Formats: sequence, C-alpha cells, structure tokens
Amino acid sequence: MHQPGPVPDPADVPPFPATGRRVLVSGASRGLGRALAQAFAANGDRVAVHYGSRREEAEETLAELPGTGHVLLGADLADPAATARLAAEAAAALGGIDVLVNNAAVNTPHPPATTGYEEWTDAWQRHVAVNLLGTANLSHLAAHRMIAAGTGGRIVNIGSRGAFRGEPDHPAYGATKAAVHALGQSLAVALAPHGIAVASVAPGFIETDRVAHRLAGAGGEAIRAQSPFGRVAAPAEIAAAALWLASPAALWASGTVLDVNGASYLRT
Repeated sequence: MHQPGPVPDPADVPPFPATGRRVLVSGASRGLGRALAQAFAANGDRVAVHYGSRREEAEETLAELPGTGHVLLGADLADPAATARLAAEAAAALGGIDVLVNNAAVNTPHPPATTGYEEWTDAWQRHVAVNLLGTANLSHLAAHRMIAAGTGGRIVNIGSRGAFRGEPDHPAYGATKAAVHALGQSLAVALAPHGIAVASVAPGFIETDRVAHRLAGAGGEAIRAQSPFGRVAAPAEIAAAALWLASPAALWASGTVLDVNGASYLRT
C-alpha cells in the first residue's frame, strides 16, 4: 500500500487542469451517473464509466459519450477487493485518476414500522456497504494515487437532501448519505495539503427513469410542489454542480456540502 510522502509546498503543485483529466464516475450506468459521465466527457475529460450490475445500460452510457479514450469497468463496491481492482483498472486504462465522482448508491425502501427484522438488517448492511464503505474505500484508493502523482485532484461525493430532512421510508439511505457528507469534510481537511479538494453535492428529487413511477399522478404533484419552482431537478443540473466542484475554480469550496434542491429544503 502506498504511503503518502512529505506534505508538498502548494507552490510546487502543478496547476490543476480544467480539462483533459482522468475521471472515474461510480454508478454511471443510468440516471444521474450517466449525466455525470456525459458532463465530464463534454468538458473534454476521459471517463471511466463504472457499473455494479447494469452492464447493458452502462454500455449505452459509454456509447453516448463525446470524445475518445473512455472505458467501461464493472465492480461490486460492497466488496473491498473488487473496489481495489476497480481503482487499479481505472488508473491503468486512463493513465491515472485526477477526479473521482462517488455516485454509486443503493436506495431500497425499508420503512421501520412495516419492515421485518431480517429485511431491515439486510437493508442496512447493503446501504452501509455500498453507500458509505464503498465511497470511503474508493476515495482512499483514488486519493493515494493522486498523492503519488503529486498533481492534486478532486473528489466529489453525491450526497442527498435526505441527509438533513430525514428519509422515513429509506432511513438507511438518509443515514449513509449524512455519513458521506461527514466523510467528505474529514477528507477535505486531511487531503488539502496534497492539493486535493473534496466536496459533496446534496440534491433533492431528480427526474430519472428509476423514479418515473413516483412522479406520476397525485404523488408526483406533491413531490414537485416541494420546490417553489414546481418541478424536480434534471440530472444535468446536478451534474453541472459536480463538474464545477471538480474544476480548478472550486478549490476554495473544498469541504462544502452544496445544496442543489431547488429550494425544496433550506438548512439553517
């Protein structure tokens, strides 16, 4: 395992590039992950498109990306060994990792009052394994490569509004996303001396194929009414925020949790 060397003088760290970077996006087979991969590819970056089990959809993502040099990689982020292989394969295929976007997550309903204990414990174990530990492990692996390269880097975590307002039917999701926000802030402090900025995006409801059924009918109207704009986010809007946080201009935003929820939930 690589051990970080002496803390570099910031003046000795080369400027972080705005384009042409090596970017690993986890959970990029569809929805927000696909939009994230598209945003970075359109920016002129080369993207490693990660998928857990949806290979065909991930292949569609890869085929739609502008530019060249992109790669498709599969791994179960609940498995630390598979996560290590993913980081190694991404670094080998791209020639390194400049940006990591931690998007992969599970979000299955498990309301406390009606979920059996076995199903409850399974849900918590899976959410923690993927949403929190998968994010932590992949961040560690990417950060060590960034430190070894000596050129700085960016880690952007996709968190959630639910970390603040609660998720009554998905409590493990809300809890693990809150932990991801805290992890990002800890990493921001720890990795800043190496020129690595870490930040999180906390979206509200996003319009994707996975939740299309929830946006239908009266339930959908209620969800859209949560925002004074009367709608939910497009995936590209969240991807744009992540792209900015990964940019050279956003170094001083390291440690932030950026609310991108259309004023549907305001923190004080």
